[in-house]
Amino acid sequence: MPAPSAATFDRLGKLVAIPDAASRPTRPVVEAFTGRELATIPVGTAQDAVDAIARARIAQRDWAARTPLERAEIFHRYRDLVLANRDALLDMAQAETGKARVSALEEVLDIAMTSRFYARLAPKALRSKRVQGMLPGLTKTVVHHHAKGVVGVISPWNYPMTLAVSDAIAALLAGNAVVLKPDSQTPYCALACVDLLYQAGLPKDLFAVVPGPGSVVGTAIVEHSDYLMFTGSTATGQLLAEQAGRRLIGFSAELGGKNPMIVTKGANLREVADAAVRACFSNSGQLCISIERIYVEQPVAADFTRIFGERVKNINLAAGYEFGVEMGSLVSESQVKTVSGHVEDAVAKGATVVAGGKARPDLGPLFHEPTVLTGVTDDMECARNETFGPLVSIYPVADVDEAVAKANDTEYGLNASVWAGSKAEGEAIAARVRAGTVNVDEGYAPAWGSTAAPMGGMGVSGVGRRHGLDGLLKYTESQTVATTRVLNLGGPRGLPPKIWSKVLAPFIAVMKYLPGR
Repeated sequence: MPAPSAATFDRLGKLVAIPDAASRPTRPVVEAFTGRELATIPVGTAQDAVDAIARARIAQRDWAARTPLERAEIFHRYRDLVLANRDALLDMAQAETGKARVSALEEVLDIAMTSRFYARLAPKALRSKRVQGMLPGLTKTVVHHHAKGVVGVISPWNYPMTLAVSDAIAALLAGNAVVLKPDSQTPYCALACVDLLYQAGLPKDLFAVVPGPGSVVGTAIVEHSDYLMFTGSTATGQLLAEQAGRRLIGFSAELGGKNPMIVTKGANLREVADAAVRACFSNSGQLCISIERIYVEQPVAADFTRIFGERVKNINLAAGYEFGVEMGSLVSESQVKTVSGHVEDAVAKGATVVAGGKARPDLGPLFHEPTVLTGVTDDMECARNETFGPLVSIYPVADVDEAVAKANDTEYGLNASVWAGSKAEGEAIAARVRAGTVNVDEGYAPAWGSTAAPMGGMGVSGVGRRHGLDGLLKYTESQTVATTRVLNLGGPRGLPPKIWSKVLAPFIAVMKYLPGR
C-alpha cells in the first residue's frame, strides 16, 4: 500500500483554521520511511490561534446548550466512521511517523474505544445530581457540571492521531469547544481524524486545528483558552504548567517516563521476552509508557538476557505499509541522534550491547535497530534520562525488594510492568510500585486500554488524569446549588437565637445515625 495521495493531502490541508492558507508560508511534511516530501502545511500565527478561539467561543454556546445525549450521538457516528476508514488512517499514521502498521492500528482502535466509552458515559455522568444537603429536610443540594469553555490541546508526534482527538472527545462531550495545535511533523494525522468528526456532524468552528510552532501557536492557546491538555516532554510540560498557573486555568498533562519492568524468578521467561518486545519496541520505542528498564532476579537474569536478546535480534525491522513488520522507523533525525548518542555513551563507559546497537540507514534515513544493553551504570546518559526510542537496559537484582526499590528510584512515575510466578504475587508487587499505571503480565496495553480507569503519571510524569470519569469531569466546572426549605437557618421568626441553638445542637448530634453521615 502506498502513502496517501496528493489529493488527500490537498483536501485535508483545507481544513486548517487559517484564513487564506494558500498564501501563507508553509512547512514540508515528509514520509518518514524515505524522507521524500509528501505535502506542505500552512504555518499558523498567534493571531490565527486567537481568532480560532474566538470563533470556538461562539460555537461553544450553542454546543453547550445541547444535551449530553444529543452530543453523544455524534460520537457514536464518529466511532463507526473511524472503523470504516481505518485503512486510510493507518496509511496516514505510517506515512508521517514511520511506525509499523500494528502500532498505527493501536491508534485507530484507541480512538474508536474512547469515542464509544465517553459517548456512553457522558449522558449519565454529566447529569445534575441531588446530593445530601446540610440539614435533611431543610436543605436540598444539587451538583451541576458546566463546561469550561474552550479547551486547548497541544498534541505530540508519537501518537499523532489518538493524542490529538481522544482527549478532545471527552472535552467536547463535556460541552466545550477545542482548539488543537498538532505537532508540526504530523499535522495531517490530526486533520484526518478531525475530518471524520466533521463528517459525523460536529460543527467545524467547534474543533479548530491550528498548525504552527509551539512557541507561537502553543503560547497563544495557553494565553487564551480556558483549560489546557498537553502530552509531551516533562520540560515542556513544566513550562506550560507555569504559564497556565499564571492565568489560574486548569492544566492536565501526560509527560515523560523511564518505565520499569520487574521479572521475578518464577516468571515464564519466554512469555516475558515476547511481551517485552511489545513493551519496549512498539512504536519504535517512541512511547511515553514504553519500558526502558528491566529488573530481573539474579537466578534467572542470565537466562532472560539470552532469551530476550535472541528475540530482539530477530525482530522484523522494515519499511512497509502492510502488517507483518514488527518495528518501523523513528520519526526524525533528532530521534535517531538521541538513541545513537545514548548507545554510544553507554558503550564508551563500559556497557555491553546484547542486541542491536546501530542506526540502519540501509533501510531508510530514520531507522535504528532495537537495542538491549547490560552493565548500565548511573553515570551513563541512558540510565536515568528518558531515551524515548528503541533502547532498553537489563539490570540483575538480588530479590523483589531490590527490584521495587530500584524501580521507584526515579523522578518519573508513569507506567510499569510486573511479571511473577502467580497473578497474586504480581499484583502484590504492582501495589508497591510508584507509577500511575502498572500492568501485571503485560507491558502497557491493558492499563492504557482500560478506558474506564484513570491514566496518568506520578512525580514529573504528569498532572491530572485522562480516561475514566476523571478524564471527563476535569473539563467541567462543578457547581453546587443549595436551596433552603421550610425554615431559614436563622430559625423561626421571633424565636430567640439561644433557644434556636439548643434545638439545632441535638438535631445535628442525631444526624450521625443517618445513612451517609
